[in-house]
Amino acid sequence: MVKGDRMADQGFDGAARNTGAGGLRAALHKARIEAADRTGVVVDLRDAEAARLEILNEALDPLFSEIPRGVDLFDRGISQGDTPRLWIDSVAHIAMGRDKRIYRLVQDTRFGRTVLAESHDVPVMVDAVTDYIARRIIERDRALVSALPAELIAPARSAPVAANAASRFWPFVLGVAVGAAALFGIALLAALRGM
Repeated sequence: MVKGDRMADQGFDGAARNTGAGGLRAALHKARIEAADRTGVVVDLRDAEAARLEILNEALDPLFSEIPRGVDLFDRGISQGDTPRLWIDSVAHIAMGRDKRIYRLVQDTRFGRTVLAESHDVPVMVDAVTDYIARRIIERDRALVSALPAELIAPARSAPVAANAASRFWPFVLGVAVGAAALFGIALLAALRGM
């Protein structure tokens, strides 16, 4: 055997290499095992994310039990997928950060996603979700009041409106009289200059 051939039978580290079809088969088998191990790690990370979100979900139970029965804005649940998420309502959710230990409360807006809060601690995130829910309930109440018919809102405002109508009439009359006098004065000056 020539020295060059012996080098071809050795790998870069000097260990003997198995050449031929059997070597490729062994390499493919080894690559498949490594890929399965990596997939197992990814699945374990995803399960860990879902478990942390489940812990937060359980911590939010007392908060969601306090929401009035007539408010149907919130539909909480954990969605499984590539990125597990704890949905608070249709536009806000909690996902785990890149390090898989930090909770991130995110709201989808028409301008993109907005991060409302980030923390490693469950109580801090419960407080952030509490603030978010309170703001959403206030927005809902304001929207409902602005959507009420004018007849329901008008009786409370009717007395000041009537007083304001009378108080606006006399300044209008005075303005018309002053305007008419000014026009008469301009017409008189124009007539005197023309003579």
